[in-house]
Amino acid sequence: MATEYGQGYGWDGGPGFRGEGAEERRHLLPAALRAPIEARSWREFGYLMLSLPVSIIMFTFAVTMVSLGAGLLVTFLGIPVLAAGLAGCRGLGALERTRARALLGLDVAAPEPLRMTKQGAMAWMGAMLKSGASWRHLLYSVLHFPWAVFAFSVAISFWTYGWAMLTYPLWFWLFPVYGGQDGLQLYGDQAHSIYLDNPFEITVTALVGLLLTMATPWIVRALTQVDRLLVHGLLGPSRLATRVVELESDRGVVIDTAAADLRRIERDLHDGAQARLVALAMDLGLAKEKLTEDPEAAARMVGEAHGEVKTALQELRDLARGIHPAVLTDRGLDAALSAVASRCTVPVQVEVDLPARPAPAIEGIAYFTVSELLQNISKHSGATRASVDVWRIENRLMIQVVDNGVGGADVAAGSGLAGLAERLDSVDGILVVDSPVAGPTRITAELPWRG
Repeated sequence: MATEYGQGYGWDGGPGFRGEGAEERRHLLPAALRAPIEARSWREFGYLMLSLPVSIIMFTFAVTMVSLGAGLLVTFLGIPVLAAGLAGCRGLGALERTRARALLGLDVAAPEPLRMTKQGAMAWMGAMLKSGASWRHLLYSVLHFPWAVFAFSVAISFWTYGWAMLTYPLWFWLFPVYGGQDGLQLYGDQAHSIYLDNPFEITVTALVGLLLTMATPWIVRALTQVDRLLVHGLLGPSRLATRVVELESDRGVVIDTAAADLRRIERDLHDGAQARLVALAMDLGLAKEKLTEDPEAAARMVGEAHGEVKTALQELRDLARGIHPAVLTDRGLDAALSAVASRCTVPVQVEVDLPARPAPAIEGIAYFTVSELLQNISKHSGATRASVDVWRIENRLMIQVVDNGVGGADVAAGSGLAGLAERLDSVDGILVVDSPVAGPTRITAELPWRG
């Protein structure tokens, strides 16, 4: 799978790079001033306002069902009541995930489904009671209520006081007209009272309101961070389930990559060496027929066949090198990467500092990663020099390829780089691309060290 550099194009030659004419979105106001009027701030505030009634419903349901189920455990009815309570908490948890996705932009996957070995009501109740996700939903229903009360109180207080004080110059006239007093009463007792009624006090009130209004979105954002942690930690899949999904996905990537490599090898054999060998057999057959009649023509045809044999052998060597080069098996990454760098069209400095050789699978992935990146530097980067550094940090194998080309590479373009990232991810690797427009390009690959 080839990856390509090129300004204005994705790594497959299609759209996807940040072109010269692309401009980042600019705001006229700084973040502190625009935060109170941003849609995100209002969505987060709305989330906290809804949290109180939702949490009351969840807390009441959870406590009622658990108390009723625990009280009925002396009879058979306690188990189905508890199972129904846990199922209801899972349903309310789905509502919370939807609310968090809509208002907080937090996309949390559904927890792992129930594992039922048999069918029927008893099997369902047993699976519900044994499910860790069900009890995490119950815990969320109980813990979220006190937090929702606190967050609601803080958010509504800051929000209303801030906007009320900020807009006080617009509505302070209501007090003398309709309230029979000079303004908003700040302090009062039997002896004297203090009202916010003169221009200076009104201005100070508005300034204090401005500060509160500017600070409120960040306070609300800090409060919603706790909600994000609760939703993500208690309503999503467990770490084990997430890891299983990742491993299944990685296994699919490995299978797809292996199938694509087999198809490529079959195509290369069919279109290259196999076709040449068929033509060679035909030429040798014709030469055999002309051997007695026209020895000179037969000798000429044998000479041409000899050239075809050399070409076929070279193609087979290239194909074998593409599968797994012998120099990598015999001498390791240092020699193999030096051989790849020698075929690059730009000067490449290779430095490999490894205390030992990694596992053959990791070594092969590292080799092909560097090989593909250097191949694309040759074809598309416009660079005049490049470097390859390989080293080990604790239990990770680090690879860094740098060139001074046109830059603009983006892994989100969705082709070559994305495929390379998927291949690395299949073995718990990481691909990081730093490629601003006009360069330089710095690509770092991180692989697990397996000796």
